[in-house]
Amino acid sequence: MEKKKSKKSQLKVKGMHCASCAQSIEKVLKEHRGVKEANVNFATEKAYIVYDPNLTDKKELIETVRSTGYDMQSETKKTIVKIGGMTCASCAQTIGNALKKTEGIVEANVNLATDKAVVVYDPQEIDYGEIRKIIEAAGYQVLGKEEGAAKYEKAIEEEQRKFHKARIRMMVAWAFTVPIIAWMIPEMVFGVAWPTRDIFNIGMILLAVPVLFWAGKETLLSAGKRVSHGRANMDVLIALGTLTAFITGPAMFFSSILNYAGVSGMIMSFHLLGRYIEAKAKGRASQAIRKLLELEAKTARILVDDEEREVPLDEVETGNVMIVRPGEKIPTDGIVIDGQSAVDESMATGESMPVPKKAGDEVIGATVNQLGLLKVKASKVGQDTFLAQVIRLVEEAQGSKVPIQELADNVVSYFVPTVLGLAFVALVLWLVIPDKIKVVSIFAQSFLPWVNSNLGVITLAISAFVSTLVIACPCALGLATPTALMVGSGMGAENGVLIRQGAALQALKDVDTIVFDKTGTITKGIPEVTDIIPAEGYTKEEVLRLAASVEIGSEHPLGEAILRKAKEENLELYEAKAFETVTGKGARAQIDLSSPKLVLVGNRRLMEEEKVDFKSLEINLKRLEEEAKTAMLLSVEDKIVGTVAVADTLKEDSVQAIRELERMGIKTTMLTGDNRHTAEAIAKKVGISRVLAEVLPDQKVKEIAKLQENGETVAMVGDGINDAPALTAANVGIAIGTGTDIAIESADVTLVRGDLSGVVTAVKLSRTTFNKIKQNLFWAFFYNTATIPAAMLGLAHPVLAEIAMAISSVTVVTNANLLRRAKIRPEYRVRASIPDNRVISEP
Repeated sequence: MEKKKSKKSQLKVKGMHCASCAQSIEKVLKEHRGVKEANVNFATEKAYIVYDPNLTDKKELIETVRSTGYDMQSETKKTIVKIGGMTCASCAQTIGNALKKTEGIVEANVNLATDKAVVVYDPQEIDYGEIRKIIEAAGYQVLGKEEGAAKYEKAIEEEQRKFHKARIRMMVAWAFTVPIIAWMIPEMVFGVAWPTRDIFNIGMILLAVPVLFWAGKETLLSAGKRVSHGRANMDVLIALGTLTAFITGPAMFFSSILNYAGVSGMIMSFHLLGRYIEAKAKGRASQAIRKLLELEAKTARILVDDEEREVPLDEVETGNVMIVRPGEKIPTDGIVIDGQSAVDESMATGESMPVPKKAGDEVIGATVNQLGLLKVKASKVGQDTFLAQVIRLVEEAQGSKVPIQELADNVVSYFVPTVLGLAFVALVLWLVIPDKIKVVSIFAQSFLPWVNSNLGVITLAISAFVSTLVIACPCALGLATPTALMVGSGMGAENGVLIRQGAALQALKDVDTIVFDKTGTITKGIPEVTDIIPAEGYTKEEVLRLAASVEIGSEHPLGEAILRKAKEENLELYEAKAFETVTGKGARAQIDLSSPKLVLVGNRRLMEEEKVDFKSLEINLKRLEEEAKTAMLLSVEDKIVGTVAVADTLKEDSVQAIRELERMGIKTTMLTGDNRHTAEAIAKKVGISRVLAEVLPDQKVKEIAKLQENGETVAMVGDGINDAPALTAANVGIAIGTGTDIAIESADVTLVRGDLSGVVTAVKLSRTTFNKIKQNLFWAFFYNTATIPAAMLGLAHPVLAEIAMAISSVTVVTNANLLRRAKIRPEYRVRASIPDNRVISEP
């Protein structure tokens, strides 16, 4: 029996409240038999797992995590299947049982009255096609499915429910906390407990009860679960701090300690407020995927027996012809078979200028048709579409880790136990050596109004204990990297830069050398006519018409370029007979010009062999060859007629992009199989500082390795298919392509647009995102390093400590969102065309 390969799984984790939760789950998963890789992302609330299906399965993984006190469920989809052939309740039961016993189906409800089945399933285990087969195997018909706009309904509803719940709890907490604050002000400012001390103390306790035990119920229950499983997270710190503060309320009736019951309510309220703001900010950070999901068309109009029929998008199949009117979204990836229009592809490329489309051109699903009616033949559907691949890539990037995050992860894994230890150390020190430790607070009370060293020793000890517990913020450390990575990868997708792994983002900001392949990367990869020079007595139009008439029978790229130019000029061609290719030299044909004439199109050698005098064009030929253009001479009956030059032209933005990269301190290098003369001519025109010429395809990897051995950090830019080994060998591989043809899986970074501006954008995005990550990590480490000792020394009031903690966490997420303001697009504007002399080709 053949062993199954490793499987990837993406699971939703419920019950995480801080970064240490994610660390605990990740540790348990990594220890589980068969798990090869596990990454739990607190920001996205997902676990990304690679495991051996021969040793374990998804159900075991879920149960393992649940055993630690967390809940875990697969990301599921819901579909409504229309069924034909049901006649009684037993039919519905038969179908329901067949579905329920299938692995991957979470829930199945079959309704006889509506002839529909509502199926909730795990898309990583089973797809709609398999569900269809199960129903058909039971002897019934599948008439289609109803999914459309409700496709992501569950995820949206769940998110809205969580926000609503958090908002209600926060508002209830503050409804009782505002009176606590109002009641405490006279006591704090004037020392007057209104109306009496006993009523004031009882009032503080009663007002704190609903805040802690209703609004804060989830926090306390989460802490209880963690403790019962021998683990600790931030909820444990908050619960211990608030409950300790609350207990001082009843305790003050039997001792001389200060009543902190009201303070416990304030701590929990600020904690819930911070959580709510943090959740909103995290929602903004993850909006890139939601935006991409919303772009998808819900329905499509397809031609069935020459009649238009509107169907849900999920029922569109490869080969269906779709009708797309102006202003409508193109439902799925396809090829235009009829019509002309301009399509807004900004959702895919980030480029606002509409792209002209005609028969034979590819179009991307979810882009917008702007002008004319198009008939599009569907080429990719479902999970194979460009949009689906982009969504999958962004999710993978957001689920990956940046190497610098390992430091924060290591700190977080020990953070909560360490803080618990430090809090108890502070408590013991204040109780055992109060006079020595009080020296700092006595000094500080002159400029910190909330510090009062005259309070009783037990009160000061409890205050330091509670403050230390609630001021610590593992969330700031845990969110510092993931939130910035979420925003950065989302921004990249919006601007046509797809990042596969967080590690690539970190590596790209350190790149000091970018190596470019030539054909199709710096150049368009399609030869074009650049010059037409007629001999005396002839016109440019005549030269082009004759050359194209000969080349009509040619399959050579240079001949095809001449034919394209003639077509663009709407020239009527002569009829050619007796076409013959002269290998390595050109072509000949008989053309009827009042009488049959022999017309030659080719290089110098062909003309010399046929004894054609072309000295009158010699100066022009030399100039064209110096510009690295391929010049083809044309003769009629041994008389020179003119020359046509063909070259592979530079992409519109190549010169500006190379200049911008050099300005950013990056050394640019061209790696090509061309001869050195041609390669240097190209490099001079485009502004590249180093040329590696005459390199065979299998030697490109060695050249990359040589640069790395010299201490250079190398990014390789190529087409993602032909250059795959070199892309893999480089520190960062950047695949460049156009539309649906891009090999998205082939590189660390994929540029959706076919121009080099995307390289500039990618580098700027990398540097900007990494700067945000460093800012966040610095803030998180600085905050915790500075505030925890201050709290231990009694310099932080418990309420101020909780406010500081909430602000710290929110600050990190908000700072990550500020990344959206960064200017990552190139500072130049790409022009529609470039001068004719900026062209190159092989001689």
